[in-house]
Amino acid sequence: MKMYRIRKDDKVMVIAGKDAGKIGKVLKILRKKDRVLVEKTNMVKRHMRPNPYAQQPGGIVEKEMPIHVSNVMVVCSACGKATRVGYKTIESEGKEKKVRFCKKCNEVME
Repeated sequence: MKMYRIRKDDKVMVIAGKDAGKIGKVLKILRKKDRVLVEKTNMVKRHMRPNPYAQQPGGIVEKEMPIHVSNVMVVCSACGKATRVGYKTIESEGKEKKVRFCKKCNEVME
């Protein structure tokens, strides 16, 4: 399984494409397709057929589409900039713990 430096609920910035510069929260990670679903970015319109059994009206619905994982960067909560993510081990209570940190300001990201 692939390891990404992006996790669900991370705040990310889109760095390429039509939504470049937008910041949103990661809703879902699609590991098999190397894509992430970011809140309020890459919006498309879909024509939905009404479904009387599920009580869904028809019409035109706007929804998010996945973006390739290489086109987003994590936004640091401490410095507020789009940054690369590093890993380091911190010893707490006698146990080693692997944590992510911001490459720009060296603050631990939670």
